[in-house]
Amino acid sequence: MKPKPFFKLSIAILFLLFGAASSFAQPAPLTPQQRELADYIKSHYTKSEVMIPMRDGVKLFVCIYEPKDKKQKYPIMFDRTPYSVGPYGPDNYKTSLGPDELFARAGYIFVYGDVRGRYLSEGVYEDVRPYIPNKKGNQIDETTDTYDTVDWLIKNVPNNNGRVGVYGISYPGFYTSMAGIDGHPAIKAISPQAPVSDWFHGDDNHHNGALFLGQNFSFFTGFGQPRPVPTSNNDYVKPFNYGTQDGYKFYFDMGGMKNSGDAFEKQFGFRLKFWDQMMAHPNYDQFWKERNIFPNLRNIHAAVMTVGGWYDDEDLFGALGTYQSIEKQNPGIFNVLVMGPWCHGCWARTDGDWLGTAYFGMKTGVYYREHFELPFFNHFLKDLGDISQIKEVNVFDTGANQWADLPNWSPTVSADTPVYLMSDGKLVFGNGANGARPPASGKLFDEYVSDPWNPVPYTEKRNSDTIRYPRDFMTEDQRFAATRPDVLVYQTDPLTEDITVAGSIKPELFVSSSGTDSDFIVKLIDVFPDDYQYPETGNKLPNGQPERMRPPQDSTGSILTPNGYEMLLRGEPMPARFRNSFERPEPLRPNIPAKLSYVMPGIVHTFKKGHRIMVQVQSTWFPLVARNPQKFMANYKLGTDADFQKATERVYHSPQYPSRVVLPVWKK
Repeated sequence: MKPKPFFKLSIAILFLLFGAASSFAQPAPLTPQQRELADYIKSHYTKSEVMIPMRDGVKLFVCIYEPKDKKQKYPIMFDRTPYSVGPYGPDNYKTSLGPDELFARAGYIFVYGDVRGRYLSEGVYEDVRPYIPNKKGNQIDETTDTYDTVDWLIKNVPNNNGRVGVYGISYPGFYTSMAGIDGHPAIKAISPQAPVSDWFHGDDNHHNGALFLGQNFSFFTGFGQPRPVPTSNNDYVKPFNYGTQDGYKFYFDMGGMKNSGDAFEKQFGFRLKFWDQMMAHPNYDQFWKERNIFPNLRNIHAAVMTVGGWYDDEDLFGALGTYQSIEKQNPGIFNVLVMGPWCHGCWARTDGDWLGTAYFGMKTGVYYREHFELPFFNHFLKDLGDISQIKEVNVFDTGANQWADLPNWSPTVSADTPVYLMSDGKLVFGNGANGARPPASGKLFDEYVSDPWNPVPYTEKRNSDTIRYPRDFMTEDQRFAATRPDVLVYQTDPLTEDITVAGSIKPELFVSSSGTDSDFIVKLIDVFPDDYQYPETGNKLPNGQPERMRPPQDSTGSILTPNGYEMLLRGEPMPARFRNSFERPEPLRPNIPAKLSYVMPGIVHTFKKGHRIMVQVQSTWFPLVARNPQKFMANYKLGTDADFQKATERVYHSPQYPSRVVLPVWKK
């Protein structure tokens, strides 16, 4: 028996399209081009809303946009989301359909589904619901909800051609990955984009077990509040009053992490379940293991195109890891990777030629949508078009400003090449198998005092963006940090030739602390020549002269750095307690050197001739990363203000303790 259509009056809602903002804002007015597309959709599509039963009896809400032209059959494009499929009501239409603006005119049936327990779908919501292998009876997970929905759509939506494509960015990227596991035979193509994958090691919540504070606290203030009943609005969500627009100040005043859960209770009158669960699991235990999708990315038969951004602070790790896991566990399927110079989801909604003060020389977002995304789905869902331009690994080189392709990831065309930290702030390439180790003469280590009550900021911006994070901080000029006494700086001489780094960055530091635990953050930076000027924007000034991108300014509008640029490429924290195991943390022995080796998500970047390569090392990166108390605790997330302590940190560069960063240099 078919479910009856489900209709509801239109209301104003927040449409959270890409992963994660908790602020309730009205949508911006449509541009003329967007208005033209919205009018096209309304005149060429019919919308319906249905409740589809799952195998356990719970019904999930979907809205369906069908082409009015019935002369041919169409494939289905399916997006599952926890962020609302609104606007609701059969007469209220989306202003764009599919992954990007090209799809509405390309001839598809578009289906959007509220996932279990969110908005108008029945059931109980669970964050990153674990996959259940060998399910029995009516057991459900995200794979079964997708399977059951697709099965109903294929059997009940007229004029479909029997093929389904699934796509989504961020959390919807997680549901897209799940759609491929044990997937319905009709699912022929999936595109997990910035997919949530492993919330302990590198996506969203934590990096190497270090809590990413600002973006998660702000996200869960809204998303973490329980939905009492199925609803098409956010009226049940109580606003969180930060009391300031300065994120650094807010999180600093909040103090120890034990206070974070209490902050929700004070404002809302109740605690947030998943936040408290995160606080209760500081190590890589079963709670996090069963929420790691990577080992379960098997039994995939659909074609896969994973997409990510080099400057995606939320799910860069997920994009790279999803491609690698699918490649390893599903030999022989079509599985490709696309990585561009984008922030979270920016490939879908921006031109992609600028990010902050970084300029990439071309409209990379437009190029991706025209040359990768639409051709991929057209080919596998319609048998249309040539996809020979889509290679195995498609990457944008953020230094050469051009697209390139690689045979795999991590790239076998790259050779691990160490650069050694030396005295006097030098960074020197090693020679031979082991490299030229630091000399025995001179200083054997550098040190700084790390004070949790004076943490290093991760951005020079002090505005409302830092309640969460500014999208462009991952390309921000790092000179504001280099002048601090608690940041160590090492750099090469000006390069005599171009050097392209393609692959994962591997710090191998020898460190010690006067405390029993500390974080160590390593940042890799491209230092432009001192006479570098920001590029022209393509616009004209009133006097007819070309406009240039404005250099960074302080709160008074004064230019901070008129020339030059220390462009952040990658930064990543590593808690010393996890140096030997993420499951069984260990304290440091005070003032005794210990080796700290870890892997940072990769880059593809050409350091141009005349530029320098810089490495910065520090122990706080606030409020992006929650402060480490700098003393070993069974659960630092339950630390109080009194647990914070100063620590003297040392980074060694001696023959016995040769700290280095291993760079994968592309041997072209």
